[in-house]
Amino acid sequence: MMESLKQFKLFGGRTIKTGISVFFTALICGFFDLPIIFAVITAIVTIEHTAADSIKKAVVRFPASAIGALLATTFYSMFGKGALTFALAAMITIAVCHKLKLDDGILVATITATAMIPDFQDHHIVSFFTRLGTTSIGIIISTLVNFFLLPPNYSPMIYKNINDLYNHSSRLLERIISNTFAESKEKNRGIQRSYRQLTAHLERTYLLSSYQREEWKYHRHTKDELQAFQFSQKKIGALQQIAYHLGNLQYVRTEGSDFSDDEKELLLEITKDYVNVLQDPTHSISEDQFLRVDRLDHMFWKWKEQHVEKESHFRHHLPPQTILIYELLCFHDVLEELQNMSEKRKQMVRDCYMRENGMGKNK
Repeated sequence: MMESLKQFKLFGGRTIKTGISVFFTALICGFFDLPIIFAVITAIVTIEHTAADSIKKAVVRFPASAIGALLATTFYSMFGKGALTFALAAMITIAVCHKLKLDDGILVATITATAMIPDFQDHHIVSFFTRLGTTSIGIIISTLVNFFLLPPNYSPMIYKNINDLYNHSSRLLERIISNTFAESKEKNRGIQRSYRQLTAHLERTYLLSSYQREEWKYHRHTKDELQAFQFSQKKIGALQQIAYHLGNLQYVRTEGSDFSDDEKELLLEITKDYVNVLQDPTHSISEDQFLRVDRLDHMFWKWKEQHVEKESHFRHHLPPQTILIYELLCFHDVLEELQNMSEKRKQMVRDCYMRENGMGKNK
């Protein structure tokens, strides 16, 4: 039933777990005739992305909540139910929790401190333990739900993001090089915006990867899942290098007229090769591409000899045309490394399949 709800687009896994946490928290507080609202609020704000985060932050949130409740009780005893009490309870709770390095518990502690002030009972000690108890129920229930129900699996999203990132990189590379030789130049802001989108998407994928690593500390995973995830991390590492070179290429200021027709044709063919490799799931490099890269390498040394070593005004700085060629050569090195990683991954999968089906060398 929960899986069917999760597949319905309106409810994600975290939304469903929040609802379940709120339900059980309210049920338990109602059974013991405890104030429900504080516990429910705590349950809502303490659902985390991973079970690992829930456990680590729960350890911090409990003492932080105790500090918040204690400070609220203290200030209520001194100043009553006034605006000053709310302000001091919030400010001092935040300051003390931060000083004690309980930052992950500041939100819950501040909510606990301020929300309990309007409903203080005559017995302050009873109010203190009641509010601390309801807050603890919310923390415990949300942690247990996050640990045992619908453990998040970020791997499918990570793999999809990686595929999208490679396609995005290919389109961006094509735009940058095409813009170099276009008669009507595209505004550089458009290319820079696309590059920022690429890097932001890459950062989100890194974040999802960190969530998945943390999640697997507390939930089982197969060897195949681990190997697939490790391969995805290598592909993300290659993407980081690709993003670096794209970032350099977008700022190279050169004109298509700076190159001869043969050089221009070679650069455009190389770009098409790179686009094909980036979009190919196996990242295979053709023999023609290797030959064209050899020509590109000769072109680099030719430009260096004719325009750097012989022209004094370029003695200490590479001209933009040489930088463009150099960056494309470096780009190929990354693609070659990517191809080698993919071939090793395919061989690993093939060997694993043969072992599982009794198709080893001795068979």
